[in-house]
Amino acid sequence: MKRWLSMIVVVGLILYSSGFVFAQASKPPPKTPELLNLGKKVYEQSCASCHGPAGDGKTPLGSALKPPPRDFNIPFNQWPHAKGDIKKVFDVTTRGIPNTAMVKWDQLSERERWALTYYVVGFSTPTPPPKKKK
Repeated sequence: MKRWLSMIVVVGLILYSSGFVFAQASKPPPKTPELLNLGKKVYEQSCASCHGPAGDGKTPLGSALKPPPRDFNIPFNQWPHAKGDIKKVFDVTTRGIPNTAMVKWDQLSERERWALTYYVVGFSTPTPPPKKKK
């Protein structure tokens, strides 16, 4: 019994020290013009072929994909995988979306992924005000 308990404690300490158990989402860096320029560059190189230069997903390659690429022009709080949370956009960029053509971009540096995150969120339209009842 003591042996199992010792093994569990050791494994737990290893996982804890590696950050595996309590890994936290990265804290967003400040949004700067330099970061947005980097995001534009990364987007044009890695994302525009599917999502389009305007972020609307209307490209020849995008039209062939099932499901089609995300249209970043809709209000940010309506993005299905983010719901208005910028950290979730960063996570999707990092991990991709299973069963879609959205691959993970974890080979990009963290700074490049945050730059890309800020850039694509910039495509979104403001949330429309609620309709008034007549």
